[in-house]
Amino acid sequence: MKLQIALDDVTLEGALELVKKVRDYIDIIEIGTPFVYEYGMQAVRTMKEHFPDKEILADMKIMDAGYYEAEEALKAGADYVTVLGVTDNLTIQGCKEAAEKYGKEIVVDMICVENMEERIAKLEEIGVHGLAVHTGTDQQAIGRTPLDDLKVMSVAAKKAKISVAGGIHADTVKDYIEYHPDVLIVGGGICHAEDPAAAAKEIYMQLQ
Repeated sequence: MKLQIALDDVTLEGALELVKKVRDYIDIIEIGTPFVYEYGMQAVRTMKEHFPDKEILADMKIMDAGYYEAEEALKAGADYVTVLGVTDNLTIQGCKEAAEKYGKEIVVDMICVENMEERIAKLEEIGVHGLAVHTGTDQQAIGRTPLDDLKVMSVAAKKAKISVAGGIHADTVKDYIEYHPDVLIVGGGICHAEDPAAAAKEIYMQLQ
């Protein structure tokens, strides 16, 4: 099980310092959507340059122009690019084609997807590489967690790798491990911790 750190509300300089502290405990560095908005592909290139041994995910949340937008991140050094599951199949297919051109992968973010079992079946028919359970921050604010969706996805997904994100921290990791996701995504649980390195280590040790 891989640990992915989600970098969202950070500066590029701050992100570099943070990743230096936690690099021994993480596998994937996520350039979160707010981070992409602020710095664009510079953030992807910089992280890949400084941490060439880590995988990079560009959380583009692509909704249109799949091939073109995915390729922008892939050319910058991303190993994974996200596309929204609520978009059309042609956009997802375009992202997949771009990723495979570069020997990389797409992850379909299932935020706000209804009829998840039906949608997962179609996405696996398309041949997507990964699926991500994602409970957004606005939904977290009213008490929703990713666990219910993870339970559904862990049964419905037959081929794609599963990632899960949404307010996960050291005290709740055990609840997610039970469903054997391939990637556990943690943002504030590491980035906003009093001691990010200690928090990352605590989570990492639970995944071993």
